[in-house]
Amino acid sequence: MIMIKRVIFLIPMIFLFVLPIQSQIKHVVAKGETVFQIAKKYEVTPFDIYRLNPDAKNGLQENTTLLIPKGTTGKAVIHLVSQKETLFGISKKYNVSVSDIENWNKDILQNGLKIGQEIYVSKPSALDVKTNQIKSKVVSNATTHLVQAKETKYGISTKYGLTVTELEQLNPQIIGGLNEGQTLILKPGVLLKKPSKITLIDYEVQPKETLYSLSKKFDISQGELTTLNPDLQDGLKIGMILKVPSNGTFQAKAKDSILITKSRVDLIATVDKSKQKNMVLLLPFNMNKIDNDSIKTRTDHIKTNKFLNLTLDFYAGALMAIDSAKVLGLPVNVKVYDVESTKYSSNVASIISKNNFENADAVIGPFQNSIVETTAQLLTKYNTPVISPLSKERGLPLSNLYYTVPAEDLLRSSMFDYFKSKNGNVVAVISTKKTTSKDFIIANHPEVKHALFNDKGALDVVLLKSQLIKGQKNFVLMEIEKASTVLNITKILIELQKEYDIQLAVFELYDTLNFEEIPMKNLAELKMLFPSTTKVVATPEEKIFEKEFKKINNIYPNAVAKKGFDVTFDTLLRICQPEGFVKSAETTKTEYIENAFDYNSNNGLISNNASYLLYYDTDLTIKLAQ
Repeated sequence: MIMIKRVIFLIPMIFLFVLPIQSQIKHVVAKGETVFQIAKKYEVTPFDIYRLNPDAKNGLQENTTLLIPKGTTGKAVIHLVSQKETLFGISKKYNVSVSDIENWNKDILQNGLKIGQEIYVSKPSALDVKTNQIKSKVVSNATTHLVQAKETKYGISTKYGLTVTELEQLNPQIIGGLNEGQTLILKPGVLLKKPSKITLIDYEVQPKETLYSLSKKFDISQGELTTLNPDLQDGLKIGMILKVPSNGTFQAKAKDSILITKSRVDLIATVDKSKQKNMVLLLPFNMNKIDNDSIKTRTDHIKTNKFLNLTLDFYAGALMAIDSAKVLGLPVNVKVYDVESTKYSSNVASIISKNNFENADAVIGPFQNSIVETTAQLLTKYNTPVISPLSKERGLPLSNLYYTVPAEDLLRSSMFDYFKSKNGNVVAVISTKKTTSKDFIIANHPEVKHALFNDKGALDVVLLKSQLIKGQKNFVLMEIEKASTVLNITKILIELQKEYDIQLAVFELYDTLNFEEIPMKNLAELKMLFPSTTKVVATPEEKIFEKEFKKINNIYPNAVAKKGFDVTFDTLLRICQPEGFVKSAETTKTEYIENAFDYNSNNGLISNNASYLLYYDTDLTIKLAQ
């Protein structure tokens, strides 16, 4: 095993010239201390500590010496906001929390994060504030834009470096839609971007390709793809010839497409039992917190700690998978390590440095995205696949990190592909507070109509009726936060069903839909459609699993326990394939109790693209739409 050298007190010579010795403090690490705690103590950022002590990224050891910059002697670190950056992404870059950045930039961020802003990413000193280190930019006169035929709000806002919301705030008259010949006021000081020369080529649609996968393959939004190919308004069909941008990037993108056609296979039939395999589970039990408690406190802790219960549920499902592997005779050795973690730190680096991970064929966990990223980085030298089992977040594109939870954009796009396959007319009923969903629809699906609310917050039924089409499937996409408004809208739609073919759709099963005042029969009568990462629909295999789980654990399994089984069993079978986990993940699609796995790489980020489209049926059951 390769030993990790830890020489924390040595720093590159270049830093000796940048920071003189008298501007540094020596800190001896105490037992249990984290970089985040030390940074807080000296009023610097973790980024400052890592800059002077690169080896600290591998974890801290008791009694080692760290060099700490004096936070009050130098100027605060300033970051220039670039296009598509978010507070979360910036906080990750500098190893600080989002709340800290917001506190350090209260006045600057009053109206949100803007491209070109300068923000503090370390705590500003009194001198920084007094001298106003961050200067406001001089704003020039606003420019205008004349709307051309077939232009969209998303296309115009992107052209000038705006968001759709900002464009609408400057031009309230376009909230209901654009008209050719309109003159729009733009963000002050914005210069028109010179359009790049794009060469269009013909492309034949392949089996199982979707608008979402094509948009990713050719670096173009779904809305722009439809503008280039108006026939897509009638749905995507195998064999269609589409106009797509070449721009010299097609070959490179095809190799790293987000969706590769794969066959769904049973990996049990092809396992190789001739070689011993090793799998590791890194699960956040945090037993150190429980060991110090009394027996009564331990019992209460187990009953009330939601995160611990999440871990125990996942582990119970994983144990079922391991037992199933033993029954099948798979030559697998499984080790389980307790990851002691907080919001900002963990002992994962210590676990990896003290144990032999060189022969691990796959690692499942930990749960938190930042910690699973650290795990993958530390194991890159062994090319060990690291599986993120529960995190919805996406971070660094690492070649050995596999996300099992499908991305939110994929789920949404699968639903719009379904709308098009049914030649559906789509009307969005979106709350004014749901700007993210509205922006997504405008950017990717300009053909969607948008219902409006009157001054009292009630749905404009007259406008809605004018947007529905008789003799055609009408999908009403709803995202509303108030239960009373949801109830009223469902009643209106049920009444309109007498005249129109209407099906309700939502991006996800959000909490408001579960309020008692919204009758389930309303949602069932409208056959409410929704995308899901899990199958939900009852199957014979699921019933057998539930029965066996109940026999062992005296309780029926929840979704997390089923995920624990599915992820673990899939990983065990893949590492036992003759080609190994990586090649198996590239070429095969699998399905188990509630989850399917179809790993694909998009710009280096490997995610599970398997999802389900479900609906509530009138018999109050959930069924597969496709």
